Amino acid sequence: EKPISEDQVRAIMARAPGVKVVDDRARNYFPMPIDASGQDDVLVGRIRKDLSDPSGHSISMFVAADQLLKGAALNAVQIAELLPQRMMA
Repeated sequence: EKPISEDQVRAIMARAPGVKVVDDRARNYFPMPIDASGQDDVLVGRIRKDLSDPSGHSISMFVAADQLLKGAALNAVQIAELLPQRMMA
């Protein structure tokens, strides 16, 4: 709808449950699949403006997760846990 900055995306991702921002440019440390192994959190980093979109509406990022642990089964359980809360709202 409108352009978004890297900082705005970083802040949104930092508040998202189950997401861990790993985006340390100073130390050149970003998400790696090995770091995501064995944990439920999805690691997000290398958050950058998408240079192929001059409108500023797009962001590029790297996402790493333990696909066996965080695959469809865990996602289904987490969604099922949220349903009663949504039904009550």
